[in-house]
Amino acid sequence: MKKIPEGVFERLPVYLNCLLQLQDEGVETVSSNRLGLWTGVNPAAIRRDLIHFGNFGIKGVGYTVRSMVEEIQKILGSDQPHKIVLVGAGNLGSAIAHHSGLRNHGFHITAIFDSDADKVGTKLADVEIIDINRASEVIRRESIDFAIIAVPPVYAQSVVDAVVEAGVSVVLNYTSMLVRAPEGVKVYNTDPVKELLVTLHNLSVRDNLVPT
Repeated sequence: MKKIPEGVFERLPVYLNCLLQLQDEGVETVSSNRLGLWTGVNPAAIRRDLIHFGNFGIKGVGYTVRSMVEEIQKILGSDQPHKIVLVGAGNLGSAIAHHSGLRNHGFHITAIFDSDADKVGTKLADVEIIDINRASEVIRRESIDFAIIAVPPVYAQSVVDAVVEAGVSVVLNYTSMLVRAPEGVKVYNTDPVKELLVTLHNLSVRDNLVPT
């Protein structure tokens, strides 16, 4: 089987987000040029990416939005529901829980955990907040593979240790703390501050290149 570059899979969610928005707006077809304009990806690169999975385009018409959404969802595995747990019901956790994109891509928050007694037993985005001490029990019972960590950085590593021991194999870490996990467990660090710093650097480089 031909190996597909990792960058292709990293761009597929970008295409999918755009296609889902177009589908909501009632758009039926889209050209690679138009898709490139909206996603910021070169149209030729889009065509090269998609050709890895078959010839989806129609000459003179472009791509059928609905069929492309279905195909990319199958490729990414988001055509089937996936259970996920959220650890942390603070401001960040609340924003994540209310993010409609999760459900649109097949991720369903099954449980939310927190250590704040005032929050335990209440609901966040229609999901009951459970005492963090019950996390392992719930994760094992529900056979959950995915966890989102949105706790204060000082607690990040101990939380990751607990959810991994309970059976979680994919961790999305939203804290600024770099966490460790055993081999075989995927950890993705998503720190907004890091992204802003990279953007700040890029803006600085751009400004320095502008002739005076």
